[in-house]
Order: sequence, then structure tokens, then C-alpha cells
Amino acid sequence: MAIVRIPDQNRTLSGQAEVTDFLAGHGIDYERWSPEVEVAADPQADAILVAYAPQIDALKARGGYVTADVIDVKPDTPNLDAMLAKFSVEHWHDEDEVRFIVEGRGLFHVNPGSSPVFAVEVEAGDLLRVPRGTRHWFDLCAERRIRAIRLFQDPAGWTPHYTASGVDEAFQPVCFGPSYVSNTKTRS
Repeated sequence: MAIVRIPDQNRTLSGQAEVTDFLAGHGIDYERWSPEVEVAADPQADAILVAYAPQIDALKARGGYVTADVIDVKPDTPNLDAMLAKFSVEHWHDEDEVRFIVEGRGLFHVNPGSSPVFAVEVEAGDLLRVPRGTRHWFDLCAERRIRAIRLFQDPAGWTPHYTASGVDEAFQPVCFGPSYVSNTKTRS
């Protein structure tokens, strides 16, 4: 389940309704998905797309997405640091960034401009749709593992437009995870 952290307010949101409502207030869609069919351990991309086909088809119809694929990033992915460097600085896209997390965890930082930057940690089962034009950046969590279904409105995919604002430099790529939420709830 996604966790939202607003560092400037020292605030953490972890309940599904609370996270969904907060993100909706910033134009970001958040959902939890379950596969329609059982998925084998370490499935191939095609099996993942089949397992989530009903949800993918409904989302395509709702958002005008024309294609879906699966990205699979592991610690031993060739040129991983170079790949991550493209996403870990503030940028925006001409189309929505839609990710359904199948495995692993990641951290989206969002800079809404009119309110403080917030971070959304996503894990398996989380669907996030960051609308086009939204300034954001992405990091992997410590285990450097994520497998996700991506949906695109343009079959060629999206291109990042970097802001060069430097805002991202003030935020650590630190994931929160269940232990973080437990620890923050016990602090006085």
C-alpha cells in the first residue's frame, strides 16, 4: 500500500482512503489492483499483462492509453545507475506517467508548485497515474528492484522534459516502508 510523506510538514499518510484522497487533491490517481488470474512466481511479461488484462483494458478506455508493457529492473540490470539518473531529477512529460507495480518498491517525488513537495512510496499492487505536465522524479528503494506495467498514450512512449530547477537535490531518495510508518506512529 502506498505511503505519502510530506517532509516540509513532517506528515506521513498511510491509510488507503487518506492516500487516495490526498493524491486526488493533486490530480494523481491511485488504486490498488489484484490479478484476475493467478500469476506464477517470476512470471514473464506476457503472463503479467494477461493476469491484469481486465484492469489494463479498463484503464486504456478511461485514459486513452494505446499500449502497455512491463519494465523489469533489478540490481544487476546493465547500466542501472545511468538509467536511474534519467529519472531521479525533476522532469515532466507530455503525457501521463502510469505505473502499476507488480514487484518491488519505488519512490515518486512530486512538486505540485502550489504546495510542498511530497513523496509517494509505491509497492506491489499500487497503481499510480501522474498527469502530464506534473513535475516529478523517481528513485528506487534500497533493494533496487521494481517490475511495473507501464501504459502509454503514444506508442513511442514518453520523453522527459527536465526542469533544471534543482528542487530534487534537496530531497533524499529514502523509502519509508512499513518500519518507517511504525516508527513515526510511536514517536511523541
